[in-house]
Amino acid sequence: MTEELIETPPVPGPFFRFADETAWLDAARTAGFLITVADEDGNESEQLQAYTHSHAIDVVGTITEGGEWDEDGTEIVAPTTLYGFHINYLGDLPDGWEAFEVTPDNPYRVFA
Repeated sequence: MTEELIETPPVPGPFFRFADETAWLDAARTAGFLITVADEDGNESEQLQAYTHSHAIDVVGTITEGGEWDEDGTEIVAPTTLYGFHINYLGDLPDGWEAFEVTPDNPYRVFA
């Protein structure tokens, strides 16, 4: 008798919500996901290492819902900004990130 393997679709997430972009950047820096790089003139800046062999980070950022615009693209009703700065993450969970994990009913964006 041959057993059929039933492929279970991947569960989306985990999803994370930080208070704001600054809180996210602090957490990413602490986890070692931000590195300092220098351009050809020696100017330094931080760069997110979003995709490596051990993790993948999808910065969703600020999420809005609703809003209305006319045919010219002029805003009639402003969209509602949801609380927080949102991140999708795959990999070993950095220390302390459990406090920021959320479980949305309808995720705004997921890894495909």
